[in-house]
Amino acid sequence: MPNKPLKILVVEDEPSLIFTLRDTFESEGYSVIVSEDGEQAVSLVKEHSPDLMILDIMLPGKSGYDICKEIRGLKFTFPIIMLTAKDQEIDKVKGLNLGADDYLTKPFSVKELLARIHARLRRAGTYSSSSEVEILQLGNVKIDLLESESVFPDGKVNILTAREVELIRYLLSAGGEPVSRDELLEKVWRYEYTTNTRTVDVHISKLRAKIEEHPDDPRYLITLHGVGYLLKTS
Repeated sequence: MPNKPLKILVVEDEPSLIFTLRDTFESEGYSVIVSEDGEQAVSLVKEHSPDLMILDIMLPGKSGYDICKEIRGLKFTFPIIMLTAKDQEIDKVKGLNLGADDYLTKPFSVKELLARIHARLRRAGTYSSSSEVEILQLGNVKIDLLESESVFPDGKVNILTAREVELIRYLLSAGGEPVSRDELLEKVWRYEYTTNTRTVDVHISKLRAKIEEHPDDPRYLITLHGVGYLLKTS
């Protein structure tokens, strides 16, 4: 029995671009769902569970930022590639921090978009085994990856951000091997365009405070200086 085609949800209100993207994606063998309205997009996500979303930022009804935030809040983890006419750095950072996986500024090459789609879908596959993990026990601390929270023995609950959950899942997918800072920047933050950032270091520190009983003497989320980070599960 043939495999079902992967589904791409295109959330865009420009008719000519919708036509181009639908024609291109269908010729590549993808199944295409289109929403021209921000209010409809989340309903279509719930109905179709797409494998990837192309999301314009400037939309009628609801902005792409709001849609991205709502989708990640609903625990959908499929890749999201944002499209926008804006090119300011702050807009890119905002979209990525809300849970987008990539960012293209209009006008763009359809070939480049296809290459990014293929890359994101391949990378999504690296999470296949770790994505099945719902509860992670680190000593006396229970990490609920579906509910995005950590529970300590004294009953204290810490809420994990979408990025922190993704960071945990990526480190889990490494199977106990260290992951370099640059790899995390590329695979989790998608910051291919800059290397001068302490984003990983800051997030690791904050995450330790949420999942380690003794963050100053971590037992599970380990830094290997000059090598990277690893997550020990025992």
